Amino acid sequence: MKILTIGNSFTWSLQRYFPAVVHAAGEDLELKFMNFGGCELERHWGYISAEENNPVIRVYGGLRMDAVLEKTPWDIVTIQQASHASFHAETFEPWAGNIVDFVHKHAPQAEIVVQQTWAYREDHPWFRPDSEQNLDQAGMYRRLTENYKALASRYFLRMIPTGYAVQLARKSSLCSSCGDGYTRWPELRAPDLPASAPDVVGNFSWRKEADGEMKMYPDLIHLNPRGQYLQACLWFAFLYGKDPELSAKYFLPEEFGAQDAAILRSLALQAAKTEFSAIC
Repeated sequence: MKILTIGNSFTWSLQRYFPAVVHAAGEDLELKFMNFGGCELERHWGYISAEENNPVIRVYGGLRMDAVLEKTPWDIVTIQQASHASFHAETFEPWAGNIVDFVHKHAPQAEIVVQQTWAYREDHPWFRPDSEQNLDQAGMYRRLTENYKALASRYFLRMIPTGYAVQLARKSSLCSSCGDGYTRWPELRAPDLPASAPDVVGNFSWRKEADGEMKMYPDLIHLNPRGQYLQACLWFAFLYGKDPELSAKYFLPEEFGAQDAAILRSLALQAAKTEFSAIC
C-alpha cells in the first residue's frame, strides 16, 4: 500500500511503529510524509497555492505537491486539521475542500481519508478553570469529532478514528485518572520524570537553561510510545482491514510490556471496527 500524508506532527507520530507493524504482519508499505509541525488546513492550502502561482516555488522539502501526487500511484492520501484548530469549525473550510479537489485532480486513483486527531491530556493548561479557552478534555473531543465527522460526510470520505481510539484507551484499564483534571506535578529533580501512565498522550523532558539550572518541559499534546503504538495498530487495522494481532509474533515495542501492547492492539481493532456514526 502506498500512503501519503498531508498533515502535521499528529501524523509524524506514525514513524515510530507503523512501518514495523505493517511489515511484521507480512504487508508492504510505501509511506511519505508531506507534513509541517502545527500545520493547519489553511496553511497547507496556502503552500499549495503558492506553488501553483509560481512554478519556481518548492515548499515541501524541495518538492511540489502536484509533482508528488502525480509521480507515485498513491492508494491513500490522508488529510487532517492541526490539533489547536480542530475544535473550531470555521477553520476547516474552504481550505479542506480545496485540498480535496487538488488531490482528486492530481491523484485521481487515490482514496482521500481523514484522520481524526485527539484531545489533549487532562492536565493541559487549556483545561484549567482559570484558562481563557473555557474548555475541558471532553469538550475538546466532542467539538473536534463533530468537525471531523462533518468534513468526512461532506466529501464522502472515510475517517481513521485515532481520537476515538485515544478516548477508548483513556477509559480502559491501561490508563489511570489524572485526578483533579489538571495536575500540579510534584517537586521533581532531573532526571526524574512524572509517570506517563495516566494517558497515552504526554511526554516529559528536562533541558538545561542558560543559567545552568534544569527545567522540566511537559508535552501534553503528542502521543507517547504507547499512544504511537495504538495509532500504528489502528491505521493498520483500518487501512489494511486486518487484525494488528498478526504483527505481534514478529514485532513488539521495547518501550513497554507485552500486556500493554496486547491491550492497545485490542483497542485499535475495536476503534477500527466502530461504525462511523457511533464515534462520539
